[in-house]
Order: sequence, then structure tokens, then C-alpha cells
Amino acid sequence: MFIIPFLLILVSAVCLKGVINKTRARLAGRTGVRFFQPLLTIGVLLEKGEIYSTSSTVLTRVAPALYLASTLGAALLLPLGIFPAAIEFNGDFILFAYLLGFGKLALVLAALESGSSFQGMGSAREVLFSMLIEPCFFLLLGTLALVTGYGSFGTIFAAFDNMQVNLLMLSLILGYGFLNLALVENGRLPVDDTRTHLELTMVHEAMVLDLSGVDLAFVQVAGWLKLALWGLLAVNALVPAQLTGGWLVLWCGVAMAVYGVVIGVVESFMARNRMTKNTTYLVTVSAIGLLGFAVAYVLITTGM
Repeated sequence: MFIIPFLLILVSAVCLKGVINKTRARLAGRTGVRFFQPLLTIGVLLEKGEIYSTSSTVLTRVAPALYLASTLGAALLLPLGIFPAAIEFNGDFILFAYLLGFGKLALVLAALESGSSFQGMGSAREVLFSMLIEPCFFLLLGTLALVTGYGSFGTIFAAFDNMQVNLLMLSLILGYGFLNLALVENGRLPVDDTRTHLELTMVHEAMVLDLSGVDLAFVQVAGWLKLALWGLLAVNALVPAQLTGGWLVLWCGVAMAVYGVVIGVVESFMARNRMTKNTTYLVTVSAIGLLGFAVAYVLITTGM
């Protein structure tokens, strides 16, 4: 049964990009591209060859594969509703964080090898943003561990029942925190804009300027998967596992569709921050994680 969450995560990742594109297009009064156009684009990239900089080494050639492999490994650690994760142990959320961090490190090092000043700027910004947002992730997971008394994704989400009013308020804070994490970790508005290619303001896109063919396809697929992973964390924090019951596929489809629509709405009505304002925004997101931890501590000490 552990394979079910992994397969549903993959399907959600493929469909999520189409939901976001359609939401943005409808809000702008346009029809937009076909729902599965991103998947067709990946098919085209897989048929193309790669071109490498003369300053690149073998690291540039393997970094996209490492990026995708680490993201797939992180997907194996996430449960879905009543179904356990493929890999589950105490403290697995730490491995989850650093698997994603390892993939990002490989991509950053490959970008630096290109010798491009623009990719160097993008890499520096990506590392800075990750450093500032990391406390938020551990505060949010620490909050869930504090409330439930467990230290694994599967047991945490299985035991976290937010049907109580106090825990419902806490879960809203956690869901909002995970949503902001998803936006930052995937280079989306308000910290970055995947639709622009203005080098001086790019973050994630600047790191993949020199990638092409299969390498670029791997990076884009890994980006979809990462977006789905962060969305599932938010959904697991908002929807108790007991409510999913036997309707797991329907629940997953509806929840991820709502998540995609929310991102599409955010990107339609929110402008990108000035680069000098991003650090303030990221520290504020970490403060949200600290707020959730403080609320959980008060609830625990007062007996909820």
C-alpha cells in the first residue's frame, strides 16, 4: 500500500502545473495554453541534446539527475492520508529537508561552474533564501511533533487531529506557513517569477540558464515534484488523516487542485518583491513558524 502515496504524488505533480496555468489565464481573461502543455514541452526537451559550457565539469552533467533523484527520494518519505510513506522512521523529516537541500546544492554548484555572473548571482540568492527559510520548516515540523509527541511524518499526521477548535487555529497557521515555504522553495512569487527572464532579478531561473535538453527536462520535472511535496505538507496539516477514509484519490485530487488554484490566485494578484525586501519577507515567514511553535507550547502547557 505504500506505493499509493508515491504514485498519487507523481500524478499531482504532473497536473499541478496545468492547474496553475489555467487559473492565471482565467483570471486574466484568457483561455491559456493546453492543460498538459508543460508535459508536452518536457517531451520535446527529452528529444533534444545537451550543450555544456567549456568551463563545466562532470558535476554539471550529473547535477540535474541528482536534483531529480533527491526530490524523488524526498517523495518516498511523505505519507498521504491514511496510507503510510514508503520509507518511515523517527526523524525522517530531517532527511526530507536535507535530501531537498542536497539536490539544491548540486544545482547551485553546477550553476557556478558555468562561469556566468548571472548564474552566480542567482546561486547566491538561492542559498541566501534557503538559509533564511530553513528555520521556518523545522519550527513548523517541531510544532507538529510537540503537539502529537511523535517524530515521524507518518505518525505525526496520523495523530494530528485538528477537529478541536484550538488545534484548528494552529493548523491554519501551519498550513499558511507551508504555503509560504512552497512559494519560496520553488522560486515563485513574491520572491521570484518563473515567467520572467530578466537576468538581474532572476533567482531560480538564473541557475538553469545554461541547461538544455534532457538536463532542463529533469530540472523542470523536479520543480513540479517539489511544488507538489510542499503542497502535500500543507494539506496534511490542514486535513486530518481520519477524514480521508476510503476516498483518498478524490481527496488528493481536490486538495491539490485547491492548492494549485491558490498559487494561481496569488501569482495573479501579487507583484514580485523588490530584491532588497525579500529578506524581510523570508524572516517574517520564519516568524510565522515561531508563532505556531509558541501557540503549540501554550496549548500544551495549559492542557489544550
